[in-house]
Amino acid sequence: MTTTLARPVRVGKAAVGALGMLAVATGALESVVAPTLPLLQRELSMSPAQGALLSIAMLITGALVTPVAGNLGDRYGGKRVMLRLMAVVAAGGLVSSLAPNLPVLLLGQVLEGAMVGAMPLSFILVRKHLPTGESQVAIGVVSGLFVGGGMLGTLMAGPIAEGLSRHWMFAIPTIAIVVATLCVHRLMPDDPPNRSDARIDWPGLVLLSGILLTLMLGLSMAPELGGRPLALGALVVLLALLVTGWIRVERRSHSPMVDLRLVAKPEIWSSYAITFAVCVGTAVSMFLVPQLFAVSADGYGFGAGSSDIGRYLLPGAVAGAISGPLGGAAARRFGSTAVVTAGIGTMTATLVAMAFLHTEVWHLVVGKALIALASGVCITAMVVKTATSVDHGSTGTATSLVLVTRVIGIAAGAQVSGAFLAAGTHPGTEDPVESAFVTGFVIAGAVTALSLLVVRTMSKGAKE
Repeated sequence: MTTTLARPVRVGKAAVGALGMLAVATGALESVVAPTLPLLQRELSMSPAQGALLSIAMLITGALVTPVAGNLGDRYGGKRVMLRLMAVVAAGGLVSSLAPNLPVLLLGQVLEGAMVGAMPLSFILVRKHLPTGESQVAIGVVSGLFVGGGMLGTLMAGPIAEGLSRHWMFAIPTIAIVVATLCVHRLMPDDPPNRSDARIDWPGLVLLSGILLTLMLGLSMAPELGGRPLALGALVVLLALLVTGWIRVERRSHSPMVDLRLVAKPEIWSSYAITFAVCVGTAVSMFLVPQLFAVSADGYGFGAGSSDIGRYLLPGAVAGAISGPLGGAAARRFGSTAVVTAGIGTMTATLVAMAFLHTEVWHLVVGKALIALASGVCITAMVVKTATSVDHGSTGTATSLVLVTRVIGIAAGAQVSGAFLAAGTHPGTEDPVESAFVTGFVIAGAVTALSLLVVRTMSKGAKE
């Protein structure tokens, strides 16, 4: 007797819209801390170091949870895992909204960090319930709406915190997440598990979590580690041991957390390498442009305040929000390789141009918008390429590693930028010299351009 697997149920725009609404809500909740950090430091009596810890707590949790969520979604079904994950996120939002002090707020942020895992789960669902061409566009839409939600949260957090209270800036997006999750539960059909009988690779999970935690903590502490070579050496040795142990465990496991044969495919590992390089270049512009706006107008800067800087960066935020749908549609029409090549070329040219053309506000506004658009298109095309290069049972795992690589690349780029500016500041002054910005933009352009070499590998792997 043979068993016939049920064909997946095709979904309409309402179900994809529910995923998009959830992406907007999670993006908004993720972004409320950054613009209100000075207010939180004042109300909760936080030191700058504690403020820095609060700002990276969600980032660290997201890096840890995302590959786990993607793997579990592949095994047990994307919708099933997403509903449980959103329950954790909603609990985190509730804790953050009621937090009377820093420790409780930190706990809320740690729980909220699980929201990043919703992205690979969304990709699992659209791949299972939509034809290939439509799923590529849907991936772009969901990615773009997450960025758009981040823009909305950035713009609304300050007015809500000042007009109502800091508690409401967490509560309102949390309520939206609960409503969106209920819509996903109602509108999105269940997706059958692929490997529900497979055992969870606990040793691989623990070692991978250790690798990501060590990387993220090392990047966040990079300025301090530069003057402490013994601590830096110990961290490098620990990371090497964890990576070696993880590779050995995954090779021997019958049901590995990450199939190393999958990662070894040229079209997969090249996607991760390109994502890292593009995100390093993007992070440099994200860090340097606001700093350049804020530099005293007596020199080469503009002396802009927080409100002015926010207004100058708004076109870039809008460009980032539309880049997801644009990247998905372009990948469907022209292919991911062509889209990534065009995006990298645009980013490289813009970063190099900004190194030499930054004497007017519009130079930086246009440059930042072009980089945000090109970067978003590239990352979306990478996610689409990765998702369509593996079978349905590996979508969550493969795409989650793209998102983790994105987080690591952004963190690395921010730390490199900070190091350039710190090294280029004259003793007794607060403003870095102009050459520090020039060097940062040029190096970011060079790193981005080098990823073009990997695009050729990605193309060869796809042909093979």
